[in-house]
Amino acid sequence: MGSSAESRVTFFRQSSWMMFATVAGGVLMWGVHFLAKKIPEAEYSALGTLLAATILIPTMPLQMVFAQQTAFALATDRRAQLASMIRFAWVGTAVLWFAVACVVLVFQGTIVQRWQITNPAAIWATVFVALGCLWQPLFGGVLQGAQNFLWLGWANILSGAARLAISVFIVFVLHGYAAGIMTGVMLSLAVPLGIGIWQTRTLWAVPTAPFDRRQLLEQIIPLMAGFGAFQFFFSADTMFAKAYFSANDVAYYVAAGVFARALVWAAGPLATVMFPKIVHSTARAEKTDLMPLTLVCTGLLVGAGAAVLVIFGPWLVKLVYKSSYVGVTMQILPWYACAMVPLSLMNVLVNNLLAQARFKVVPWLILLAICYAIALTRFNKSMVMILQTLIVFSLAALCLCALFTWRKRPVRQKQETN
Repeated sequence: MGSSAESRVTFFRQSSWMMFATVAGGVLMWGVHFLAKKIPEAEYSALGTLLAATILIPTMPLQMVFAQQTAFALATDRRAQLASMIRFAWVGTAVLWFAVACVVLVFQGTIVQRWQITNPAAIWATVFVALGCLWQPLFGGVLQGAQNFLWLGWANILSGAARLAISVFIVFVLHGYAAGIMTGVMLSLAVPLGIGIWQTRTLWAVPTAPFDRRQLLEQIIPLMAGFGAFQFFFSADTMFAKAYFSANDVAYYVAAGVFARALVWAAGPLATVMFPKIVHSTARAEKTDLMPLTLVCTGLLVGAGAAVLVIFGPWLVKLVYKSSYVGVTMQILPWYACAMVPLSLMNVLVNNLLAQARFKVVPWLILLAICYAIALTRFNKSMVMILQTLIVFSLAALCLCALFTWRKRPVRQKQETN
């Protein structure tokens, strides 16, 4: 078997495991939404908003930054510098979180009123969830960059199981609502965080060496900005919907979003496996054909999933939520599912460009994200209009990434070292 065929077999084996682990973990986490039948619509709306707020935390950029740095460090035998980076980021994210927590303390009243939250404890549970959301992708990124997909997958599965079990206990035994479920989310994050810290100890608990922080920032900033722009496209719509519609209406919007975003989560592992392999190939000036393969597989998977949601949506919504959700949610779901198709393809192209340190696309993505945010403040007469706006900007972002992917460019330079 040739090296190219071997590489494809390994890619599909690792991708299959990560897809299984992501779907299994996602289904378990998704099981929390079955609890919507046991809590009032207003509480479910608050829960959906708080979960959307955690999605806005740059978990994906953080994970991809450390996946890139780890893959590059291992490819160029710079483990001591990698250990320094991990420790520096660990402390730095803790300091950043503390500063944000102080801001939340100052504006707690405004947040509670604006988001229509009945129990302020939900805000503070979310604040501590944010700390886990900063640390988990750090160590998850190191696992990804080291291509330790076995434990990266198990972390997803066990995290979902812990979240569901704790949330069920809180709702059925302690009779908690949004604040209680967010507490369950907070406690469940200890599982993947513990796995990540333990499994990466051979990379961070070793003698360190100085690294060029300025040069590191020159690599991290475009990675954070590029993946952050994608994450904004992926999650910002719920926050805007919450600001313009009633709590009950947003509950239906959140329900549609839960199903639609599952398409991106299901296909995401393909890009997750692809990213460190392209970083590794770029660092060693090796050719790889993984991106077109990943793009085609992602398109087929997400397209089929969107069709399933449109056809079987009424049954799926009724299975998870109260029957009263079906009518309004099904007016929204087809639009939501359509929006996820270009977003999923964009995710593959963004991963490919940033893995090769082709950062010229980043300023344009940021500009497009800003225009999207402005558009959401203008085109919000209905929830469908918000999703139509998302579709337009997702297609624009996909075309932008395609332009930078396939345009003629100078002979590729070797990736800069830290």
